[in-house]
Amino acid sequence: MAATHVLFVEDDDVIREATTLALERDGFQVTASPDGLTGLDAFRTDRPDLALLDVMVPGLDGVSLCRRIRDESTVPVIMLSARADAIDIVLGLEAGADDYVTKPFDTAVLVARIRAVLRRFRATAPAQDDGPRLSFGDIAIDPEGMEVTRAGERLALTPTEMRLLLEFAAAPGTVLSRDRLLERVWDYEWGGDTRVVDVHVQRLRAKIGQDRLETVRGFGYKLRA
Repeated sequence: MAATHVLFVEDDDVIREATTLALERDGFQVTASPDGLTGLDAFRTDRPDLALLDVMVPGLDGVSLCRRIRDESTVPVIMLSARADAIDIVLGLEAGADDYVTKPFDTAVLVARIRAVLRRFRATAPAQDDGPRLSFGDIAIDPEGMEVTRAGERLALTPTEMRLLLEFAAAPGTVLSRDRLLERVWDYEWGGDTRVVDVHVQRLRAKIGQDRLETVRGFGYKLRA
């Protein structure tokens, strides 16, 4: 089996080289770029399995690069931020990133997050056989074909958004806590940042309808059946 190909965009030479070596030791193939413009070129040329993007890179910043990638692909994206700054984190997630890691980071943690994102992505690969479809108002979900339509029009969901919607669809009307969603959708076996959940719920609402996912203050969210 071919090695998983990671595009790594980072302008700090020491971090770029050390992280590249660490990822390669864990069996990844890495294309490393020092700025956003060469990173975008590498993405279009190499078509990696995952993009790892630092927020603050020259030429084309990481958030803008994430948006450009998201315009062309649903490939998983993880953002790196030097600060645990809510603005950096939220901007990256709103641009379409699936997850984020704050620098400085332990490479073992980074590898674990990369593998978790890849598991989610591969778990949402379309199946070949037709299966039962779910309907919630004008929303129709084909869990086997991994397709969602709204009023007959197909919606473009990222793999993480699809996993999130399927989690809600499996228990319509049931309040799902942020911690449960982190565990089931993001595959976190430890506590994670619930902002990841909140931003993805906002992105999903924008696609399936603002009133379809209800906020239950202090508890979580539920899908209106």
